[in-house]
Amino acid sequence: MTNTFHTVTVERAAESYVLSRGKARFLSIAQAIRAIRTLMPACKATDLELEEMLAEACIAHGVPVAFDVTTAVGVEPRLHS
Repeated sequence: MTNTFHTVTVERAAESYVLSRGKARFLSIAQAIRAIRTLMPACKATDLELEEMLAEACIAHGVPVAFDVTTAVGVEPRLHS
């Protein structure tokens, strides 16, 4: 018997996270980034790259998304559905 471990890409992790939140009112980008960084501490993607991956997956799967990552001073969180 052999144990096989599949490599998980950051894109696949982002999509899996989105799919796991499909029944929620909306997906928090900030929470998703924290979750991915916890599961993949060696992830080299920037927060902006993760935000884009998550947003694409949300749009592809029809999951409403809250762009709640603070990227500039005074920017209010945005909701997109």
